Amino acid sequence: MQYLNAFIVGGLFCTAAQLLIDKTKLTPARILVVYVVAGVLFTALGIYQPLVDFAGAGATVPLTGFGYALAKGVEESIGRDGWLGMFSGGLSACAAGISAAVFFGLFMALLKKPSSK
Repeated sequence: MQYLNAFIVGGLFCTAAQLLIDKTKLTPARILVVYVVAGVLFTALGIYQPLVDFAGAGATVPLTGFGYALAKGVEESIGRDGWLGMFSGGLSACAAGISAAVFFGLFMALLKKPSSK
């Protein structure tokens, strides 16, 4: 049942993004930003945690999950370090993912030698 829940919720996120691409003049980059900000806002409002509990990876893998991870990192860091945690919590919570993206992006750029068209 967990797989089905994850598939349905992840599919709904993808469907919403596709509808935004098809029906609005928003660029894909702006839609990505909207998804990250929505993840942060829904986490702050307490809406996203029940969705994560229900769908698991279907809610944490899409880009809204990145906003969720940032917000949870800030929340935990503020509880541990006070207001200074607001500046470090998000990055420390997502450091592994950000580092992997930078590393593999650099690796592929060196491997493929990209050029502009």
